Amino acid sequence: MTTQSERDQKALKCRVAVVLVAAGRGSRAGHTDQGPKQYRIIGGKPVIRHTLEAFAVHPRIDAIAVAIHPNDDDLFAQASAGLGADVRAVPGGATRQESTRLALRAIEDLEPEIVLIHDAVRPFVDAVLIDRVIDAVGEHNGALPAVAVSDTLKHAEKDMRVAGTVPRDGLFAAQTPQGFPFRAILAAHEKAAQAGLDGFTDDASIAEWAGLENRLVEGSPDNVKITWARDLALADQRLGGMMNGLPDVRTGNGYDVHAFVEGDHVTLCGVKIPHSRRLSGHSDADVGLHALTDALLATCGAGDIGTHFPPSDPKWKGAPSHLFVEHAVRLVRERGGRIANADITLICEAPKIGPHRDAMRAELSRMLGISAERLSVKATTNEGLGFIGRAEGIAAIATATVVYPGRLADGG
Repeated sequence: MTTQSERDQKALKCRVAVVLVAAGRGSRAGHTDQGPKQYRIIGGKPVIRHTLEAFAVHPRIDAIAVAIHPNDDDLFAQASAGLGADVRAVPGGATRQESTRLALRAIEDLEPEIVLIHDAVRPFVDAVLIDRVIDAVGEHNGALPAVAVSDTLKHAEKDMRVAGTVPRDGLFAAQTPQGFPFRAILAAHEKAAQAGLDGFTDDASIAEWAGLENRLVEGSPDNVKITWARDLALADQRLGGMMNGLPDVRTGNGYDVHAFVEGDHVTLCGVKIPHSRRLSGHSDADVGLHALTDALLATCGAGDIGTHFPPSDPKWKGAPSHLFVEHAVRLVRERGGRIANADITLICEAPKIGPHRDAMRAELSRMLGISAERLSVKATTNEGLGFIGRAEGIAAIATATVVYPGRLADGG
């Protein structure tokens, strides 16, 4: 039988728990290889990592549960690695409301006294705000941070005609974290689910519906919710990515050369060009794309093309070189890099490059995901000198510029 002393000790071990809601897809912020907006990079870290750290280091937080999408296991594992806190990942549901309920049930065994429910995409929550919410939660009431509405509010008809002005006195914009007595908010969620109600926009509204009193505490204008792609850019700037110190702009160079052999065409910068010979190589021997791959990999210290696509591996025999470039682009973006521009110089006596330059830039634009105006393809001869001058092969030099999160002032 558990004694009262043992129950008291257990309660002390987890007085305050946190539920982070992170199972959404965040389509309004756009899609990238980094995944939904909660995993996008700002200030050198995923959004959710900033949020996790805010709670993990808070001395009054005892446990954290995060509702994640079933497809995001790897993304969350990477974002939470080495956090040094008790974090439980819980498969989320089809709605935010369902995800929250599942996360609350997942920490029921901890018997927390208070639970804070927070949007994972509010990375600027601070310790003072967290304390205000915890302190305002009572045995029979919840608490939520809010900011007084300062804009004039208009009510519109369906055709967007203004129907009237809404008095803003007493109106507040709700934020998270929202804090509640654990048992009360879990019961409210279960009651709403049993009633088939899933249209609540936040947990405070569920508490209100269930008869639990809520109290407002002072919110913070800085405690913004990231919704749009622009919000991500502004958050990155705020964290020092582009405002304080020098931005982390990196330049990588690449060089490649291939000899001519018998054939009827060459492939350069992704474009097949009729020619009296072809270039010899394990793949399609596209010197332009091979040099560009090395340039991109150089910007994030990821080795060279041979590291990722060894010539000894038969699977790359005859492979189109755009696969190599697209792999390098993925690695750059996984590290939060944004490709600013690329410049390729082809060195050969023949074939003529000029007639194919626009097609090459179009292919490069597709591979790199940047506009053609940020791409340059040039050609020069070797004035009859050396192996290139003797038309024995083609060489290429590539330069890529990539902007990464962070600042040079803090060591990158």
